[in-house]
Amino acid sequence: MDGIVTILKSPGMTSSNVVFDVRKIYGEKHAGHLGTLDPAAAGVLPVCLGRATKLFDILVDKDKEYVFECAFGTQTDTQDAYGAVIAKNDKRVDKHALMQILPEFVGGQLQTASIYSALKVDGKKMYDLARAGEMIEPRVREICVHELELVEQTGENRFVLRAVCSRGTYVRSLCESLAGRLGTIGYVSVLLRTRSGPFTSERALTIAELDAAKESGTLSNTLTSCEEAMAFLPELRLPADRTIPTKNGLETHLRGYTDGLVRAYGADEFLGIGEIQHGRFRLNIHLY
Repeated sequence: MDGIVTILKSPGMTSSNVVFDVRKIYGEKHAGHLGTLDPAAAGVLPVCLGRATKLFDILVDKDKEYVFECAFGTQTDTQDAYGAVIAKNDKRVDKHALMQILPEFVGGQLQTASIYSALKVDGKKMYDLARAGEMIEPRVREICVHELELVEQTGENRFVLRAVCSRGTYVRSLCESLAGRLGTIGYVSVLLRTRSGPFTSERALTIAELDAAKESGTLSNTLTSCEEAMAFLPELRLPADRTIPTKNGLETHLRGYTDGLVRAYGADEFLGIGEIQHGRFRLNIHLY
């Protein structure tokens, strides 16, 4: 079983829970998810299996898309609905005021991650340390929000937004920053990841659906192949006489190609992912 399965994670499950279940269903030792999704959140969580785990470094860097509800006027210690309420106020947020400030949060920026995040300190996850009552130094990271828009107002002080952002962006922190800009407080009441790189909610499956596929003998149909998952990269067709040398780790000299990562093929066979640098190609990830 080599490929990526797109899981539709339900609220309450940890990303580690998902990987454990997927590994058990497929009977595959090598498995890993492409970016932690908060336990309170739902949505797309791609899991790599077998040889596809070699693609982690490439796929984990892809942009993510979220749809989330900001609830203003209340603050929780975890910045989401699972936390304890620590503050409230009576300020009412106007829809037009919110729309007016959204462009300020589009683009590259520094963001302070929640202490209830999966970032690690000395090998331990921050949320485990926070729940144990330990003092944690805030972590500031560079992120980029590519798109941020208001979808609808769902009630008094409640608004659904959509964001497309870089790896490492914390939507809970974004919501709190929006609240601060509006002179109030807030938390994320609902968080749904609708896309992670090329993997979307339209093709996502629940753990129950995977179990059903295993029972019916159609489990292999649930996987996106390594080749399909990397379709966003340009294609390179090597001369037939360069297939064996390429598999053996030798370089191939090329002309007229732009430097960067490519999907490599030789003798009508998908070989894997390689890189062109200064007219020289080498296969870095063997997937044949």
